[in-house]
Amino acid sequence: MVAFALIPGAGGRAWYWHRVAPLLSAHGAHVVAVDLPADDDSADLDTYAAVVAAAVTDVSGPLVVVGQSMGALTAPIVASRVPTAELVLVNPMVPKAGESGGQWWTVTGQQAERIAHFERIGLPRTEFDFIEDFFHDVPAQVRAEALNSPDPAQSETPFGQPWPLHEWPDVPTRVIVGSDDRLFPLDFQRRVVRERLGLDVEVMPGGHLLALSQPEELASRLLAGVSVD
Repeated sequence: MVAFALIPGAGGRAWYWHRVAPLLSAHGAHVVAVDLPADDDSADLDTYAAVVAAAVTDVSGPLVVVGQSMGALTAPIVASRVPTAELVLVNPMVPKAGESGGQWWTVTGQQAERIAHFERIGLPRTEFDFIEDFFHDVPAQVRAEALNSPDPAQSETPFGQPWPLHEWPDVPTRVIVGSDDRLFPLDFQRRVVRERLGLDVEVMPGGHLLALSQPEELASRLLAGVSVD
């Protein structure tokens, strides 16, 4: 039985995966969606990876480690510590050895490319709108549920230290991106992923929160990577 370790992005709530997890389970997969100690200022990326590794201790069969957005800083660390069949990054912050998560934004040029993307799609502003730009394609009921029970405040600790791996783990890696992601636009991701991983991205419909807006499509793509026999 294939198993999925599902790592959320900033805020660290396993709830982010609540629409995808049952779809994977329905196909016979063992699913572990992990809550991270996002509001704990003593917890760094090593801590996050330890939490995920502990959560999959009893998992047997091939393990797929999935990291959403900021979760992509943690997922490769997990894959370097526990036997992993596949690593999947979803709308990720692709890390680089020696670079902190805080430095990532400037080094990659994310802000300028986001603003240029806003101009291309006709948004008459330059600032990122948390609700409109994260939830623009999320169903109203799911959006309301998310906003009525917000994520914990994300500590800056994991962003303040250099990414701890010296090289990418020797694990097959895929990168799935949303064609309408307003935080990390498609052209931006294509460039960063190619420069850092030497990979092409898999493009699917949707914005930044694919597990909330396009759960069926995302689950299908995750299941396509490793057999669930």
